[in-house]
Amino acid sequence: MGDFGSVSWKVMDAFLLINGCYLKRTKGDHRIYVRAGLSRPLVVPQYDPLPPFVILNNLRVLGVSKTEFLKFLGRS
Repeated sequence: MGDFGSVSWKVMDAFLLINGCYLKRTKGDHRIYVRAGLSRPLVVPQYDPLPPFVILNNLRVLGVSKTEFLKFLGRS
């Protein structure tokens, strides 16, 4: 679970945008992203670093594997 190391919310933002998501709104310190075909919105808190469970939950909703995310990070 701790394969990600330190990942900023800005990195997750870039990953979501590359995968076709867009920022719908910001509520407090949480950014809400949507994309057609997703079962629910993706929520990314503006924390540095992001807790691994936030990353894993969002990857699950996107249908993206940990391996693909690690490749994006350059840690494969």
